[in-house]
Amino acid sequence: MPQLRLNPYEMFKLFLMKIKYIKINIKRLDRKVMVLMKRQTIHFFTEKEEEFANLLIEIGMKKNTAKVLVFLANITEATSRVIERGTELRQPEVSIAIRYLDEQSWITSRVSKEKSRGRRVRIYKLVRPINEIVDSIEKKSKVEVSKKLADIQKLRSYRI
Repeated sequence: MPQLRLNPYEMFKLFLMKIKYIKINIKRLDRKVMVLMKRQTIHFFTEKEEEFANLLIEIGMKKNTAKVLVFLANITEATSRVIERGTELRQPEVSIAIRYLDEQSWITSRVSKEKSRGRRVRIYKLVRPINEIVDSIEKKSKVEVSKKLADIQKLRSYRI
């Protein structure tokens, strides 16, 4: 099959013709929601969710983990790719956050039942409500603080 040789103008014209047939619909609800060509809905953070994530970061949770946790708290379930798009994180960052959340037993995953080519897709969702997760974070923080206070008391008892 012979190759077509197009000058830059013809390539640009062809590009515009292709763009003409691609439809991307954007709907705005209470949350920002983007509907892609495959009719997949991607959720983005609202100001409240961003503030919640920032509070988690301030109390010691890693930034990426906090973003993924807040994202999953406001959606029933999501694939890694959806989490990447919604939190604006890269795949390795999402994977590390997912691993931490799984170690804490805060999320569960299942394999998608859709028949697709290539690698199987995992779908993640929170196991516990966000209030229980906040309670466990509080308990962990209290233990850390009491340990630090005990260490400070030990320091005061030493005579140098």
